[in-house]
Amino acid sequence: MQKTVRMTTAQAVVRFLDNQYVSMDGKETKFVEGFFTIFGHGIAVGLGEALDASPGQLKVMQGRNEQGMCHAAAAFAKQSNRRRIIACASSIGPGAANMITACAGATVNNIPLLVFPADTFASRQPDPVLQQLEVSSSLSVTTNDAFRPVCKYWDRITRPEMIMTALINAMRVLTDPAETGACCISICQDVEGEAYDFPEYFFRKRVHRITRPAAPEEELEDIAEIISRSKKPLVIAGGGVCYSDAGETLENFCEEFHIPFGETQAGKSACRSGHPCCLGGIGVTGTLASNLIAGDADTVIAVGTRLTDFTTGSKHLFRNDQVQFVTINNSRFHAYKMDAVKAVGDAKAVLEALAVKLREKGYVSGYTTEIAEAKKAWNKWNGFPLE
Repeated sequence: MQKTVRMTTAQAVVRFLDNQYVSMDGKETKFVEGFFTIFGHGIAVGLGEALDASPGQLKVMQGRNEQGMCHAAAAFAKQSNRRRIIACASSIGPGAANMITACAGATVNNIPLLVFPADTFASRQPDPVLQQLEVSSSLSVTTNDAFRPVCKYWDRITRPEMIMTALINAMRVLTDPAETGACCISICQDVEGEAYDFPEYFFRKRVHRITRPAAPEEELEDIAEIISRSKKPLVIAGGGVCYSDAGETLENFCEEFHIPFGETQAGKSACRSGHPCCLGGIGVTGTLASNLIAGDADTVIAVGTRLTDFTTGSKHLFRNDQVQFVTINNSRFHAYKMDAVKAVGDAKAVLEALAVKLREKGYVSGYTTEIAEAKKAWNKWNGFPLE
């Protein structure tokens, strides 16, 4: 007979999250660090009670502004290379709406962010509640429907047992390197406090493995062939280089094949800024050095980047008529940017495999003094000492 444990929906949320872990390259990390929350009337007797009575190892941090909480949580996840998160919870109405902007930012930048905005009563008996959004055409529409277009996963919980599939699906998205972003689980106020006999297995320790998918052999051959014909290639290092722990691999790749690299804003800190091949930021907020090299590049190798308008100068940065784009990205969606020839897979795994193929071809770029001269021009423009 299946063993069950009776608890409220909110207590089940807390206990489940306290037992989630991620594992990458054999290193296991507790995934959920804790909660940022503001205990308004929508969650005080639900999640508030659950976090007060039995938080487990979860830290509970009182916020002062819901948007600020979520921005801080997104920053924490980014600095943790997406292997740790802080969940955020709010009351109904304006408190929930304050989190929407941060959710949009997290989704756009593929940062895991888990939010629990309170919702109206499922029973509709205390209706309308304080700060409830009333839409005359449908009583099922609430403030929390505004989260739908800016989240990678959205759900509304109107029965206690629904939380089980909702949390499992949220973990699926949050721990997927290619699809991660904001996840919104909207829980009706009365349902947060409803008791249910949850199966014990639901609260067992779960380890979500973050793997390093390799690109198909055909895709590796395609991009290796393009790069091998290139005289002046340029690498763009994006945030995916950070999350893959591929910084040293990218440095070694560029050094071996004498290829300079520029950094997106998200790619900063993945590699050493003092590396001989590093040209600094690229694009609208980039350096003179990287943008000089970009203007003459005949092949652009974009690694773990979304290739936004800031990075590409609204697609006008690369002025060589024959420029060819190559992308290395976990996401097929981003891999197709700029009509690129793609290799879909983990940045570190693909760079290592690509290096083998270029080595077999005996490839080295055609740069002579251009990289050093571009860096010298940048240093002179900044008033830095010239070597």
